[in-house]
Amino acid sequence: MDDHTRDPSVGPPAGDPTGWRDDGQWEHATLRRATVHGVRLYNAGEFHESHDCFEDEWYNYGRGTTESKFLHGMVQVAAGAYKHFDFEDDDGMRSLFDTALQYFHGVPRDFYGVDLPEVRTTLTNALNDPEALHGWRIPLDGDRPSAHDEDFAYAAALE
Repeated sequence: MDDHTRDPSVGPPAGDPTGWRDDGQWEHATLRRATVHGVRLYNAGEFHESHDCFEDEWYNYGRGTTESKFLHGMVQVAAGAYKHFDFEDDDGMRSLFDTALQYFHGVPRDFYGVDLPEVRTTLTNALNDPEALHGWRIPLDGDRPSAHDEDFAYAAALE
């Protein structure tokens, strides 16, 4: 584990996702923290803020790592939703989702608590029918959490 990605305040998951170690710690706790905040903000329709959470953490990882691929993919997911919902730009959404699907190739199914098979399926469906995004929320630890004040504060601190 890299020192810059440690954070003992990041709690355990529900379940046993990739990234959670046998010694009761996250391999990259800051990745988990960014994922939790980013997913909650996405699920609340705060796509720009969600994007910022994933993007800020993405800079901690080198090119080609699984962590980098996951985070870059999630950046594209949030940006694609932003294009669709805020700008009605479905061609832009499709381009971003195509790229996200490429980044997710080879990333484990339950990465840091995110159900990636469902994310991939939803993105693929949205390529043909953007309405597939309407009402969809990203699953995390078997739930579909929404944002709290702490999530907005986390994103605001990134600016």
